Amino acid sequence: MKIFAKEYRGAGHPGSCLAASQAGGNCARTVRRLAAIILALACLLSLTACHGSGERAGFAVPESFDTEKNYEISFWAKNDTNKTQTNIYEKAIRDFEALYPNIKVNMRLYTDYGRIYNDVITNISTDTTPNVCITYPDHIATYLTGADTVVPLDSLFADAKYGLGGSELRFDGPELSEIVPEFLSECVISGVHYALPYMRSTEACYVNKTYVEALGYELPETLSWDFVFEVSEAAMKKDADGNFLVNGQKVMIPFIYKSTDNMMIQMLRQKGAGYSTDAGEVKIFNDTTKELLYEIAKHAKTQAFSTFKISSYPANFLNAGQCIFAVDSTAGSTWMGSDAPLVDISPDKLVRFETAVMTVPQFDAAHPQMISQGPSVCVFNKKDPGEVLASWLFTQYLLTNEVQIAYAETEGYVPVTLKAQGTAEYKDYLSRGGEDDQLHYGVKIEATKLLIENTANTFTTPVFNGSASLRDAAGQMIENVTKSSRRNETIDEAYMTKLYSDITSLYRLSSTGTVGGGKTELGPLPQTAKNLLGGLAVAWMCIAAVYLRGKLKKKK
Repeated sequence: MKIFAKEYRGAGHPGSCLAASQAGGNCARTVRRLAAIILALACLLSLTACHGSGERAGFAVPESFDTEKNYEISFWAKNDTNKTQTNIYEKAIRDFEALYPNIKVNMRLYTDYGRIYNDVITNISTDTTPNVCITYPDHIATYLTGADTVVPLDSLFADAKYGLGGSELRFDGPELSEIVPEFLSECVISGVHYALPYMRSTEACYVNKTYVEALGYELPETLSWDFVFEVSEAAMKKDADGNFLVNGQKVMIPFIYKSTDNMMIQMLRQKGAGYSTDAGEVKIFNDTTKELLYEIAKHAKTQAFSTFKISSYPANFLNAGQCIFAVDSTAGSTWMGSDAPLVDISPDKLVRFETAVMTVPQFDAAHPQMISQGPSVCVFNKKDPGEVLASWLFTQYLLTNEVQIAYAETEGYVPVTLKAQGTAEYKDYLSRGGEDDQLHYGVKIEATKLLIENTANTFTTPVFNGSASLRDAAGQMIENVTKSSRRNETIDEAYMTKLYSDITSLYRLSSTGTVGGGKTELGPLPQTAKNLLGGLAVAWMCIAAVYLRGKLKKKK
């Protein structure tokens, strides 16, 4: 700066702008030229600044929460048509705001998790993400491609004042040890907790026991894939008029699977075959996958097997007496059965039958394995640590007994805390299954018990950036094979080779065995670039000062 000042000192200096001004008023033009050059340089450096994500300081837990400062936080959640769930969210917000009058929670409801995911991805680039979001770990892994986007929660878990069971909380939340370990472990990405579990479910097979017995079979203690496919094929027999013998109707799809990604993932897990590694290496394109697809194709060809995407909701076919094995989430149990409170078909189409709630089919009945699923809650980072802390307090509040029990009772969900599961209120709820066809609907409570009794048999898939794409790819292979079989296409080695190639391309599963999803983080801006940007700022200040000085000279 000293050298720069000397260069422009004194009106008579031959190299100064002031001298140029006295010589013909060229200073303004000189300044404009310099400005244009520096502006161009600034544009180039601004491109360099795109080297990494916009830098935001990592979150550090404040020493205290400022209860005198007002905070307004946004909460994005999923709800389709269940008004009771909406009411539970609204009550939770009112009760929380009564405890913390300086925090206002604005809720935005979505009809499905995919839309939440898409909106979050869109808003990351503009730094307008919600504060708290109901989501899935697979989605969070993609959110993490932005620098400091999602708050790592381990330090918040352990904070003595505001952590789980903290001394400064104004509500009775769970301690870390009171969260079901299997459910909490699902929220770990690269060794760090980025979410809290909110609700958990698994898949169940809802069986028309009446039709199984009418076909001459008896349900085993645990369903096997062989049993389900055998009974399904037996149900395809028709009379001379084209009516299915088992139901006397023109329509019968014995086995319908709602989520084919879960179907493939569970089959591979039960077989001990590859799916992916924790590091994101794709292992799904193996011989076992091919064998499973051949088996599925065989039953799709006879139309004994179909999927939700091809045929529609399993519950509708089950309740109309047009399906025998309907696989769906335990959270969908209120749609299943002749007396289901949320029957989605007209009364004249409803058929009376006995519903059995069973685990998904297994390859090894002695060692059952089933997927654990359900929404979690994450907190997004913001510039104000107090705002993040306010968001964390609300996130914890969603795990209080009152919220957990009330929400779990709306569907076949299970509370994620041992604290809630162990209450007298929740135990009483489970003991009253079948008392009515609403709150205590028998099928719903049986589905809930199925998960509680099999929590140790549940598993989750590795979570990484792109794991959501791999999950979609797993289901799409079943969908493609099922469609092709129904169209009488030839399913052979050539078909499988092309299928693997098409799926690899469609879901960006690279030839190196990894998932190509999201952007690559290049790290923080290099120090040299930061220095150049700083120098530009100083240069602009000096040019402005010289220009103003010249203007003042003219006025004198």
